[in-house]
Amino acid sequence: MTDAGSPAGDVYDWYQRGLQLLTNRDPAAAATLLTRALQAEPGSRSLLEALGRAQYDAGRFREAIGTFSELASCNPADDYAQFGLGLAASRAGDLDLAAEHLALAVAMRPDRAHYARALRGVRARRTAESA
Repeated sequence: MTDAGSPAGDVYDWYQRGLQLLTNRDPAAAATLLTRALQAEPGSRSLLEALGRAQYDAGRFREAIGTFSELASCNPADDYAQFGLGLAASRAGDLDLAAEHLALAVAMRPDRAHYARALRGVRARRTAESA
């Protein structure tokens, strides 16, 4: 940290360190650093995606929903944003929101088998809960 309380380096350095923290399985620290980077560069799609991943991996699913929602609003055709939003919503227990966004991700990228598996899982959970 610098004297002003900011991490050393610039926003790109923070982004790179955040990704490294994710790789090293420290998503909570990554989320903290990436949040700081996003405050310095609001609306950065790369930062939003990395932050959403960090929040999800840290079990902060409601925060991840917000971050992936913002990412999807920047580009509704971003299949990964839709997928991340769907996964976070699923883990947060909002199966209707999850199914909606996972279906969008599958429609955009039918070649991604893990998108389709996630959608099938959410639909099965909804069916089981309504039975």
